[in-house]
Amino acid sequence: MSTRRYFLQTVLGTSAATVLAAADKLSYKGENIQFGLVTYMWGADWDLPTVIKNCETAKVFGVELRIEHAHKVDVSLTQEQRKEVRGRFADSQVKLLGMGTNFEFHSPEVAVLKKNIAGAKEYIKLSHDIGGTGVKVKPNALPKDVPTEKTLAQIGMALAELGDYALGFGQQIRLEVHGKETSDLSHNRTIMETAARDNVRVCWNSNPEDLAGDGIEANFAKVKHFLGQTVHIREVNEGDYPYDKLAKLLVEADYEGFVCLEARTKPEDRVKALAEQRELFMQLVTQARQAAQD
Repeated sequence: MSTRRYFLQTVLGTSAATVLAAADKLSYKGENIQFGLVTYMWGADWDLPTVIKNCETAKVFGVELRIEHAHKVDVSLTQEQRKEVRGRFADSQVKLLGMGTNFEFHSPEVAVLKKNIAGAKEYIKLSHDIGGTGVKVKPNALPKDVPTEKTLAQIGMALAELGDYALGFGQQIRLEVHGKETSDLSHNRTIMETAARDNVRVCWNSNPEDLAGDGIEANFAKVKHFLGQTVHIREVNEGDYPYDKLAKLLVEADYEGFVCLEARTKPEDRVKALAEQRELFMQLVTQARQAAQD
């Protein structure tokens, strides 16, 4: 009997019977999947207290802060201001997952590459200072007239450098699957194999490219072992992306992390809509756990 079930049975007594019966129908796999928010569009115009308040209201307890938005959490913050941001999250139910940046490492121009690496390092330190756990970056393009293998190796080596730097700050580097050509999951696997750092991970981004070739199952398998603490999705009830299959794959992989909504629509009541999206996706997770084999 698990510790959790023992606690329910001994402390709650017979009143736990219903809870235990329901738990028996669910696989342990996927029990640590949580729902979060990327402050893109729905949170772009919220200041930091509003971000935290609205997430708590929607029962969404993890947030990735995008840079250059109204919450104004960026590297210009003083040490005192960083302490204040850290305190706001510590006093709330919401976990700061880290920073969502746009740094990219595909440019053949050495100066541009170095600038992006240096910028990412600044945000690694910021994320540490404010209590975050990682920094999101991108592979964003394959430059013309440069062999694909060379570009992928360059991105991987840049990530290795960032991973080494981030290790000293207890941070994870999260490579968002992004870009017209670099959304290919085979390319992302190659990048990860080159980076070869435990704290350099993939941020699944729920792109149309996930369905290419042999389909989402085959593409998911290419990066399953490289997944980080964040996954990005769009609205569950919009478009034709197979979120039921994604939930199933995450459960079967016993994923532990936050599935974060990176919204695209413009609902009138975003807080209500955020709560609805949480409910929709977590229902898919529950269904997948009911069907999963331990």
